[in-house]
Amino acid sequence: MQLIVNINNAINGFVWGLPMLVLLMGAGLFLSLRTSFVQFRKFGHAMKNTIGKIFQKTEAKAGSVTPFQAMTTALAATVGTGNIAGITWAVTLGGAGAIFWMWIAALLGMCTKYAEIVLAIKYRERNDEGDWVGGPMYYIRNGLGKNWKWLSALFALFGALCAFGIGNAVQVGNITDSLNSAIQTFAPAAASSEATVSLIIGLVVAVIVAITSLGGIQRIGSVTEKMVPFMSLLYIVGALAIVFTNLDKLGYVFGLIFEGAFNPSAVVGGVGGIAIKECITWGVKRGVFSNEAGLGSAPIAYAAADVDHPVKQGLFGIFEVFVDTIVICTLTGLTLLLSGIDLNYGVKGSIALNMQAFATVMGDKFAAVVIGVGIALFALSTILSWALYGGRCIEYLMGNKARKIYLWIFVAICVVGATMDLGLAWDIADTLNGLMAIPNLIALFGLSGVVVSLTKDYFSKNK
Repeated sequence: MQLIVNINNAINGFVWGLPMLVLLMGAGLFLSLRTSFVQFRKFGHAMKNTIGKIFQKTEAKAGSVTPFQAMTTALAATVGTGNIAGITWAVTLGGAGAIFWMWIAALLGMCTKYAEIVLAIKYRERNDEGDWVGGPMYYIRNGLGKNWKWLSALFALFGALCAFGIGNAVQVGNITDSLNSAIQTFAPAAASSEATVSLIIGLVVAVIVAITSLGGIQRIGSVTEKMVPFMSLLYIVGALAIVFTNLDKLGYVFGLIFEGAFNPSAVVGGVGGIAIKECITWGVKRGVFSNEAGLGSAPIAYAAADVDHPVKQGLFGIFEVFVDTIVICTLTGLTLLLSGIDLNYGVKGSIALNMQAFATVMGDKFAAVVIGVGIALFALSTILSWALYGGRCIEYLMGNKARKIYLWIFVAICVVGATMDLGLAWDIADTLNGLMAIPNLIALFGLSGVVVSLTKDYFSKNK
């Protein structure tokens, strides 16, 4: 068992360590250069044709979802607990300057996500049920060629396995922890019944996931297009309350972020301070983990969009990363820094710090509700999206019948995640999540010319 732990830790240290982060950032820079920084040049066009059309009613053809539903399904997975707990870790371990490096990761990640989606639409296929299916496994095989089929299978295997942990059990555990904390804030005696409450929560989540995921991409899209805007708005409004209450400190805090990006120890103070390597690493790591640009998961959802040109859907990737990281993650960091609470730099922060920050304006009980419900909704939406991702991966490997069996196992794990501590299994799933990036990045580099060609084609017709 210890040998397994050591091997997993070594691999995890690579896939979520500095070498992989450099590779992910390098891919974003490479694609940005090849597309002449399309995420900046066409940012206005992207906003106009994504958020600008959010209220337009559209109907998707059979076997597909609307472009907005595809985006909310992907956003449901990326807007998760990493936007709250993950950014708290970045700030407490990397200092205020980590937010700056998170922004850099997001600005480059916009182009990476754009390229992934363009390729997903370009190389997608119809499955036995007539649904559009796609993602890295398809653009590796259909784009790089059948000699690379082994690499596409490797991606699908990593995706199918890690969905059980990162996309399911870990998220259910976050839901039970956050809701139990919120309940106990109002009724401290409920602590004695925590195990029972967790089981009930797990069963409820399992039912929701079963009803939604077994209904296919259309039902998932229908749920996420309502759920994602609501949960995002709930959290954004709560965070803005802290920002506007401390508006006089905003300039000072942005000064801390920019100064801390290059001299973190001068900002956090204390014995030893924080090294700039830690500041950059934590900022980039949490940014990449939050928006998943380069990992290859989101293109699986986007491949189902009813759209007539790959670039048209790729624009939603630019918007998705902007909302996830530049807006929501930044607001989390600002609430921590503006609230004036003791962040205890150098020690990994927990959700308790977020509750303390919100409580400075809302009071303990209301803060517990906002954070508790926010995390629960974020985690639930992540589970729904990863049910789709894992199911599509197993379908690629073993066919549609296997996908249905896989989804029932996925539903059962919702209950397991709520009631058991399977730390090593979820650590391995975290490693598999990072390993998904390797096949995907190979395809992004190899097919970058296709992305450039499609980008030129689209904008030459839409001047």
